[in-house]
Amino acid sequence: MKTTRYLLAIAALGFAASTANAQDAGRLEVKTVVQKEAEVVSNDGSKSVELVAADAVVPGEEVIYTVTYTNVSDEPTDSIVISNPIPAQLTYVYGSAFGPGTTITFSVDGGQTFGSPETLVVVDGGIERAATTEDFTNIRWEVQNPLLVGQRGFARFRARLN
Repeated sequence: MKTTRYLLAIAALGFAASTANAQDAGRLEVKTVVQKEAEVVSNDGSKSVELVAADAVVPGEEVIYTVTYTNVSDEPTDSIVISNPIPAQLTYVYGSAFGPGTTITFSVDGGQTFGSPETLVVVDGGIERAATTEDFTNIRWEVQNPLLVGQRGFARFRARLN
């Protein structure tokens, strides 16, 4: 029963979590899916690993968030910033954030400020220390080039269920 509760929280946060900056409101279509890797056996007995819907996730298992964004306007759009919170029951997997043509930064304060992992600090018990992936609350992708009409981009990261 606990697994189902976690999964519902992941799905609720994951599918609606990503946002684009206000400048591009109405110009971008943004979708988020949450998947996991699963071994699939074909009819001939060969095995492969595929991404499947994260219908059931247990503690310690990784999920993969994929955010797609499409320019649905009639002109190119620039200054695109995609921001995705990391649900509290998940821990970001170090080095897994990816997005072609983007600059990726992280937050440890709920998305108020962002920086590279090595620059982030938190105050723990009154003592300042370097942030770890357990402290990350948000990921941000800044798209470096204009997105042409109809063009699509994507961003991805992994997180482990606590």
